[in-house]
Amino acid sequence: MTDRLPAAEWTKRADLAALVSALGGRQQARYVGGAVRDTLLGIAVKDIDLATPLVPQEVIARLKDAGIRTVPTGIEHGTVTALLSDGPVEITTLRRDVSTDGRRATVAFATDWREDAARRDFTINALYADPITGELFDWFGGRDDLARRCIRFIGDARQRIREDHLRVLRYFRFQARFGSQPADTEAETACTELAATLKGLSRERIGMETMNLLGLPNPAPTVARMAELGVLTQVLPEADVAALARLVAEERRQGVSADPLRRLAALLPADVTAAEKVAARFRLSGAQKKRLVTAAGRTIVASAASAASDARALAYRLGREAATDRLLLCGESIAPLEGWDIPCFPLKGGQILAAGIASGPDIARILQAVETRWIAEGFPGEDRVAAMLAEYLPAT
Repeated sequence: MTDRLPAAEWTKRADLAALVSALGGRQQARYVGGAVRDTLLGIAVKDIDLATPLVPQEVIARLKDAGIRTVPTGIEHGTVTALLSDGPVEITTLRRDVSTDGRRATVAFATDWREDAARRDFTINALYADPITGELFDWFGGRDDLARRCIRFIGDARQRIREDHLRVLRYFRFQARFGSQPADTEAETACTELAATLKGLSRERIGMETMNLLGLPNPAPTVARMAELGVLTQVLPEADVAALARLVAEERRQGVSADPLRRLAALLPADVTAAEKVAARFRLSGAQKKRLVTAAGRTIVASAASAASDARALAYRLGREAATDRLLLCGESIAPLEGWDIPCFPLKGGQILAAGIASGPDIARILQAVETRWIAEGFPGEDRVAAMLAEYLPAT
């Protein structure tokens, strides 16, 4: 088992070396968390975090002297973001918990690396690396857990969850992303026993963590396990886990990228009212709510979404994204939409008025009638539209 961080492109960044130097070198900074974990797993690193015994004000001062811009993104919790040429890096002062209530923690800055690691959630997230030598620091068996794909809480699982109730959902997200079966018994038991504590969290936090889970490549087995353990009912009692599995399979069959909102729609019944309630519960944006509600109306078109013309008609009326959602949720092909641009209806009310129809409801009626036929015929060109219009004009 390696005792050093494997070579990775991100570790060779010149701006990172300058950042570490500005902080005072290897004694004052270590890589931590996801960047270390993902590098050990050989997967792409998205975010880089540094831990330091320096307090935030000292971090800001040192980086300012080095000409490195900073943003106090979470300074009350000890986090400062350094704006580097190749991407931002979060720098967080070592911490220890003073008090926790399951929703928020009061922390104090610390200087002990192990103490900082001990307050983290899972062993695989409590890995640190020397930025110069790559030496790994692992006090809780995180490397072993990574090797066997085991998601394990640091210390007592129940205590970790009592400190932050969201860790119930975080456990299942990490299990879906990195874990294998069988899962850690203590972790699952603790999550089951304390699942009801999720109700004390804000809806935004619940919604965000749920969407993060659903955005993973294949969350279906984990979501099904959450249902078995009685955890899912605390978050989404309406859920149909079998429908999620069907959608994930359909996405893979048709080569469609994972989409958490579409997957949320799959979990919900095809009921507009239910979708509206969940959108409110998860504090979704207006655009997200509209999309979820539109997907909930899928039974209205399920029988009509089998032919290319029907798929394109759906996209014309709802938009490409909403049509894709409905087609996939109904197990229908999205191939008719690939490489096809949604056309604009080539007839305006002014043209009908110029043809001798008096302004008023007749213009709207003719527009609607011609558009309906235009869609049904597969969006023909202007000549055909003109011929259709002629049928509704008075004889001359």
